[in-house]
Amino acid sequence: MRPRTLRGRLVAGVLVLLALACAAVGVATSLALERSLLDRMDQQLSMTVGKFAASLEHHIENGDLGDSRGQSPGTLGVRLMGGQVTDAAVVVASGNSRISFPAADASCLARVPLDGRAHTVDLSALGDYRVIAIAGADGDVLINGLPLAGDNATVHRLQIIESVVFAAVMLGTGVAATIWVRLSLRPLQRVAGTARRVTELPLASGAVELPAPVPDDDVRSEIGQVGAAFNRMLFHVGDALARRHASEQRMRTFAADASHELRTPLATVRAHVELARRDTGPMPPRVEHALERIDAESLRMGALVDDLLLLARLDEGRPLARDEVDLSRVVIDATGDMHVSAPDHRWRLELPEEPVTVVGDADRLHQVVANLMGNARAHTPPGTTVTVTITTDVATVSGSSAAALTIADDGPGIPDELQGEIFERFVRADKARSRASGGSGLGLAIVRAVVGAHNGTVDMDSRPGRTVFRVMLPR
Repeated sequence: MRPRTLRGRLVAGVLVLLALACAAVGVATSLALERSLLDRMDQQLSMTVGKFAASLEHHIENGDLGDSRGQSPGTLGVRLMGGQVTDAAVVVASGNSRISFPAADASCLARVPLDGRAHTVDLSALGDYRVIAIAGADGDVLINGLPLAGDNATVHRLQIIESVVFAAVMLGTGVAATIWVRLSLRPLQRVAGTARRVTELPLASGAVELPAPVPDDDVRSEIGQVGAAFNRMLFHVGDALARRHASEQRMRTFAADASHELRTPLATVRAHVELARRDTGPMPPRVEHALERIDAESLRMGALVDDLLLLARLDEGRPLARDEVDLSRVVIDATGDMHVSAPDHRWRLELPEEPVTVVGDADRLHQVVANLMGNARAHTPPGTTVTVTITTDVATVSGSSAAALTIADDGPGIPDELQGEIFERFVRADKARSRASGGSGLGLAIVRAVVGAHNGTVDMDSRPGRTVFRVMLPR
């Protein structure tokens, strides 16, 4: 039940403190009024002590119930002899009225000290009374008392009035405190709003335009200190993001330029190798083997250059082809290639009866499927089953319809430390592999870039015994 927001805690704290203050004032005023009324009553009893009770001694001879002249209504007179009540009367508007006490009340009256001071007793027959007991002339005890009902009613009325006033004060204070705290915390809300907008920005990639700094940076206040610190942090974050983006741009430009420049010498090397291998003259085996290795490595390097160029074009936002592509045919062709290149794996297809078509670049989509299936082939042992599935009319987060391409295998899975960066460039599952047997680490980066260029998404879920890559492409 405790408030969660700072505004709620501040308002609740103010109301709690005000409630404690009101309770203290109420208790103090009630006690002071009660004490004042008791003092006045004690003074009244002291002035008429024993008079009404003493007049009860002669009521038998005079045929009345004591002399009530000068006594206020409700005045009690009691005469005790040997601890027993012999006579008792109370003053009413029409005269005196005899009263008989039950044993409990008589015992309570008998215990009143003979000290000449007022005491409070609770009589079941009459209620609360303030009484004084004195010794009579005949060896008896005379008790005079005044009712406390009027004083109690006065204190009770004061408590009701204070409760109503305090409730109104707390209600007004709660409303005023809520408005005041809301206005006072408005700068903090601006800081929180700016921070929320920053968290919604794609800080992980691309150029990012940070929101304007908060205007509340007066260091003379606590909130101003928070605003100033937040603005400094925002400046440092913006500077770091700008430097990172500039560095990435330089790296991408370098990769694109280097790839362009490498294509010509690679083509020349391959041409010379082909020319040398066409020579009909005798060639030493070592030279023949060297030419084969040069040709293979030039092909491999050419594929790497093509991948870098493709990533550079996608980074620049160059549009891909927008044709109607039969995704089912793309998957069937890629699986057929895998049957030939990896016969030691089991390749399964689960496709709808009707062809599934999407709009995009057929070559690039084929590259996506080939990269994912090649990844499954390269990182799973022989005998692994790889299942390729296409599902249609899958609802996306935005509510549109999409086609889902799923490639799942029952291999050993991807290490946990690599799952967070598996789609980054030059990330390789086995860093100990030689460059001759391992890939370049660009395959999954190309998959993410191509799928993103098709306005789709790709994700991965992996655990020992099952790894699933899922590509969502809008219909």
